[in-house]
Amino acid sequence: MQQETSGPDQTHLALERTFLAYERTLMAWIRTATSMITFGFALYKFFFYMHKERTPTLSEEIFGARTYGLCMMGFGVIALALAAWQHRQQMRALRNVYPDAPRSLSLVLAGLIAGLGVLGLTAGAFRL
Repeated sequence: MQQETSGPDQTHLALERTFLAYERTLMAWIRTATSMITFGFALYKFFFYMHKERTPTLSEEIFGARTYGLCMMGFGVIALALAAWQHRQQMRALRNVYPDAPRSLSLVLAGLIAGLGVLGLTAGAFRL
């Protein structure tokens, strides 16, 4: 025999499911952006050490793997910033309807990962 839940319980459960769906979506974006930033940084550093013995040609410098690595890091940071902005907008809309909606911890993690991505991108751009 199934128990019926009351109206406020159903509303609370719906709020929780919606909140967790927003959190899962942002965590997926964090995972994707972290992969892009990490792959770009690894690619950049690999070719940085590979070209230590010889100077890369102009075409390798402009269109090479190091430039591709920097672009990957930049795209990862931009994707994470856009995902965090979208998450913040969704949480604001949810909080307008349900003021007691929980706070997002994944947004803090997104900020930390974005900061590390910016550091990696800066280090690569200035060849540190």
